[in-house]
Amino acid sequence: MTSGRPVLVVTDMQNGFVRDQSEHIVPVVVDLVRRWQAAGGDTLFTRYLNYPGSPFVRFFNWQRLQSSPDIDLVPELHPYVEFGVTLDKRIYSPFTTEGVALFKQRGWDEFYFCGIATESCVLKGAVDAFEQGHTPWLVADASTSHAGKEAHEAGLLVARRFIGPNQVINRVDIPEPLLKAHT
Repeated sequence: MTSGRPVLVVTDMQNGFVRDQSEHIVPVVVDLVRRWQAAGGDTLFTRYLNYPGSPFVRFFNWQRLQSSPDIDLVPELHPYVEFGVTLDKRIYSPFTTEGVALFKQRGWDEFYFCGIATESCVLKGAVDAFEQGHTPWLVADASTSHAGKEAHEAGLLVARRFIGPNQVINRVDIPEPLLKAHT
């Protein structure tokens, strides 16, 4: 058991990452956020911001997520954003200098990760939480990949190896006090 507060980390649920392969996760994450916040839980929304000359541009020739509407959180999450904290980042993980300071300020040391993409930003956040001595959870059925099911499954496989097989859970495994019952 940890001494700090748990936080739901809603990873990069941005218009630019929602595609045919990932759009199914939007209502799942929205419901999870709604139930988490209804139970009084803290929520962190992350947004990845690409930029000219970034490693993504240089090595992948990937130009997306440099401006609105790509960088904006999906509209379905807008009613919940004001009750959480939004962290902009230029790397996979929320463990930026600003993020780490925020985690300390809020007393967050148990992290429930969900969102897009399982094999990159969700995984990297969970691994960084693990390596920083926090308790990471990866919520498998509230995460996905815009690259499809194979990439999602690969991310879950690697997560089990990096943070522990019992740290990859489904929504039903989240302790009841953290979620308001589904209504």
